[in-house]
Amino acid sequence: MKALLPVALVSAFCSSMALAHSAGDIFVRGGVASVMPNESSDKVTGSNELEIDKDTQIGVTLSYMLTDNVGFEVLAATPFTHDVSVNTLGKVAEVSHLPPSVMAQYYFGQANSQVRPYVGAGLNYTLFFDEEGKGDLANTDVNLDNSFGLAAQVGVDVTLSDHWFANASLWYMDINTDVHTTVGTFDTDIDPLTFMASVGYTF
Repeated sequence: MKALLPVALVSAFCSSMALAHSAGDIFVRGGVASVMPNESSDKVTGSNELEIDKDTQIGVTLSYMLTDNVGFEVLAATPFTHDVSVNTLGKVAEVSHLPPSVMAQYYFGQANSQVRPYVGAGLNYTLFFDEEGKGDLANTDVNLDNSFGLAAQVGVDVTLSDHWFANASLWYMDINTDVHTTVGTFDTDIDPLTFMASVGYTF
């Protein structure tokens, strides 16, 4: 009996740690999300294109499991703010955006698995606002068109307790915009990778 006691305890612990991503479940994730642009644009000066720096903010997702393996997720975040620069000119603008996205997801493994990797595909709508010219474009109008495009993700959930779990996910978003300035309009692909590390709760 003494020899069986540790096995029984481990078995009970693992059973209580089963992650309930099953049909009908609703869960939220909250954490930090870092947007890392992979930008390219029309030439601004010579061979120089627009350059966009990364930013990290608070990210939140809300998910619903349609079946034990198929779910839907909505992504929201606090506004991301990026510096826009040109190699020969330095910082020329600052812009904020929100990237709400809707994803259909497929979760691998069983509903009670302690680790649930998943993939997703869906749509992203990026809303740009608070555009402001800087440096050579200070006190001039700078505007970015909103963007609608595809999105994809990979991620994994790892059980922490009956309701809590840890998450890591990587998103790709197809973001294309026209940057309107007083010196011209520049077609720009931002196409960022977004890494999110979060903690989730299952209801």
